[in-house]
Amino acid sequence: MAVVRVTAVEVPTRVLVFGMARADGTISAAELYDVADACGRSPEQVRSCVRRLVAEGLLEREGTGRTATLQTVGLGDSLRLGALRRHELAYRQDRAGQGWDGRWHLAAFAIPEERRTARDRLRDQLVDAGGAPVGNGLYVTPHPWEDEVRAIAADLGVGDHLTLAGSDDLEIGGERRPRELARRLWPVDELAASYRRFLADHEHLPPLLERLRARHDRITDRDFLPGALSMVVAFQQVFLRDPLLPPELLPRPWPGRAARDLLVTCRRQALRVRAEHERPALFAAFDDLAAQSL
Repeated sequence: MAVVRVTAVEVPTRVLVFGMARADGTISAAELYDVADACGRSPEQVRSCVRRLVAEGLLEREGTGRTATLQTVGLGDSLRLGALRRHELAYRQDRAGQGWDGRWHLAAFAIPEERRTARDRLRDQLVDAGGAPVGNGLYVTPHPWEDEVRAIAADLGVGDHLTLAGSDDLEIGGERRPRELARRLWPVDELAASYRRFLADHEHLPPLLERLRARHDRITDRDFLPGALSMVVAFQQVFLRDPLLPPELLPRPWPGRAARDLLVTCRRQALRVRAEHERPALFAAFDDLAAQSL
């Protein structure tokens, strides 16, 4: 039985837990324990992680032991859906090859010092939404984010300190060329290098998986699931830092697109040679989204 080599990355147990969420946010405890066991996680590690996630308000639990059903709630649901929306945006842009209307979207705020905590959280969430700081209290993105930013500011109780604007013309330090502005505002070159490392670490997998398929070999869960988990985690370490700029603002060819194509190709090939086809599916929600996006 072939063993598929993957890059050694640290795999948090909570990534495994959320990776078992179905499209509606439910997680079967029985399936979770089976997959965790195949990935080398003990039942106590899983129980401890679930307890923390419940205590943090990210999960709710109904029932006990292997018969329990978990449900993502609150911030946990926001994180799960936010991750799927990011993947959807990325694959949609990859498929279209374009999509920017040339308009920059700006958000500015002037929040008093006594509201510093809210100010810091707003700043962090603007960056998480793909914004880049232009100056003190001023952020910009090429994506139309007005509704999202309004909701963030309202949740933090600072909506009355928020200013939103849009412009077809942006100049920073004398630079007006959109692609050069993107390289100045976001770590485009660093992200490209990270995506290339991911590609180099995993480019051996498609031909290996194709050889397994041609020989009618199968991968056991003990090989398939840890590999699937490690590869997705390695990809996420880069993807979650990516502001997902429109293709018009990125170097061509963009290695982020190649990395996403490689991830989908490997998962599709691995699922074909998986021995236990009816076993629980890790990252099934991602597979469904990727299939719809191609």
